[in-house]
Amino acid sequence: MTAARAVITGIGVIAPSGIGADAHWKSVLDGSSRLGRISRFDPSSYPVTLAGEVPDFDPDEYVSPRLKVATDRWTWHGFAATQEALEDSTIDLSGMDPYETAVALASSSGGNEFGQGELQALWAEPDGAVSVYQSIAWFYAASVGQISILHQLKGQCSVLVAESAGGLDSFAQAVRTIRRGTKAVLAGGTEGPLSPYALTCQLSTRRLSTSTDPATAYQPFAAGAAGYVVSEGGAVLLVEDLDHALERGAAIHGEVLGWAATHDGRASRPGDGGDVTQVARAMRLALERADRSAADVDVVFPDAVGVPECDRVEAAAIREVLGEDVPVTTQKGQLGRMYQGGAALDVATALQAMRYDVLPATPGLTDPAPGCELNFVTEQTAQRTSLALVNARGYDGFNTSLVVGRYEEAV
Repeated sequence: MTAARAVITGIGVIAPSGIGADAHWKSVLDGSSRLGRISRFDPSSYPVTLAGEVPDFDPDEYVSPRLKVATDRWTWHGFAATQEALEDSTIDLSGMDPYETAVALASSSGGNEFGQGELQALWAEPDGAVSVYQSIAWFYAASVGQISILHQLKGQCSVLVAESAGGLDSFAQAVRTIRRGTKAVLAGGTEGPLSPYALTCQLSTRRLSTSTDPATAYQPFAAGAAGYVVSEGGAVLLVEDLDHALERGAAIHGEVLGWAATHDGRASRPGDGGDVTQVARAMRLALERADRSAADVDVVFPDAVGVPECDRVEAAAIREVLGEDVPVTTQKGQLGRMYQGGAALDVATALQAMRYDVLPATPGLTDPAPGCELNFVTEQTAQRTSLALVNARGYDGFNTSLVVGRYEEAV
């Protein structure tokens, strides 16, 4: 029996690049930095003062007052990205069996801002207390749960937790769920890492850039790379059974063809960039499961963490598996690192590149660091794009690769 094919029919983006897939794509092609000084709180007492924030985001446009008081900003972004994806897909959930629909999103840390506010309320007064929503609003699965309830998605729902790599793992989970009989699954993820508590936790990795210049603070693969700039937001995409999508006449953005996840088997420490063998293995396995070869890959969207030792490992793995000529592009230096949300956003960018047959540039990369020599796309380039390989790596050794392709060329 042939396994069900899974295609992507809806794209929802809530990111520093804008709200909606079109706004995101316009920002990507523009190439200017969307990073700036943190405005959600006063960062002056922190070594890190820059971040990427979602511009002009009004939660009241996407979240009812009843849900707003019970959820974190990270979940508000999830509500908004989901709405964007569903509208883009034109799917009518009301006409479907709710048990044939599901959610599989990723999260690195849950509802940080909500949790901090409640803990401050608890300890501020002798008789302080926390909201009844505390136990669920900052839980990793809060967005999955709230989105599934709001849209009555009653199939097998999941939350993936693998730092940044989970944003790609969610697509693998979506395809597995579809192959078990589910018709439509929301995949991807958003993040809300901009609060004092959350920033303090992130500083412990020693991977965040302390630069105050938005234009040069985050430079993946560059000679001046010195860590990454954190951002909020991400992307949610609708993954759908191909037969169901065709039956309802959906426009298809692309197809999820293959994936693989590996692990370095060791904890991340300063100076340890991971294991080239395991990063390369994830890429090879993903291509093998997609029934594609290295020669079929038109572009790579790398993890691009901006930490020199990690960038060298990823660059070495790309050269080992795909050679030196495959185009490589990343917009993370422009938009920031959204953890799980950033990996999902890379999938959205790859699909837009296929739609418009344009490879977006890697802004500002003119001087690759030793060991990071790759065929970087330094200028916007018109190119027929039919297959993209997306990489994501998570702190403490997670590696995931995902292969997405143009639907009409898939077999």
